Amino acid sequence: MSTFLLCRMTEATFDTLRLWIIILLCALRLAMMRNHLQAYLNLAQKCVDQMKKEAGRISTVELQKMVARVFYYLCVIALQYVAPLVMLLHTTLLLKTLGNHSWGIYPESFSTLPVDTSLPSNSVYSDLPSVDGKMKVTVTQITVALSSLKNIFTPLLFRGLLSFLTWWIAACLFSTSLFGLFYHQYLTVA
Repeated sequence: MSTFLLCRMTEATFDTLRLWIIILLCALRLAMMRNHLQAYLNLAQKCVDQMKKEAGRISTVELQKMVARVFYYLCVIALQYVAPLVMLLHTTLLLKTLGNHSWGIYPESFSTLPVDTSLPSNSVYSDLPSVDGKMKVTVTQITVALSSLKNIFTPLLFRGLLSFLTWWIAACLFSTSLFGLFYHQYLTVA
């Protein structure tokens, strides 16, 4: 049954499904945030246990500083955990909006409203006094320049940029998570 659905999937359905997967994975990562931060806070207990194994006397002030350092740095850890998720969610929602995707897997056909891309008529500028002929020419030149920028910066260009940015942020988030997992699993074991 699943191969049947994959064979019949349209491009719009694939894009919508891809956006849903990104949003659900971000929600899962946010749900796991408490465990991640608690694992970081457990580093203080590990450091205390390591200090107990060392020979010599440890002053209470040194012990308090070491534990406080872990707690003070918790805000930075939370920011490093949440900021990429917020960026990924924002680019995903911008891509959804700009790409005219629907929230449903099988979108209904909808008509897009036509956008008027024509230049304003010169009758608007004919009301200007003849003394300001330079101003009339300048306004016309600016209008022509802006209309040529509309031809360059199309929604298709922004959709491509947002797709790349969404992919790049997700890839960076995944790779840094793998490096962090590798570090905590294999390099910190003593």
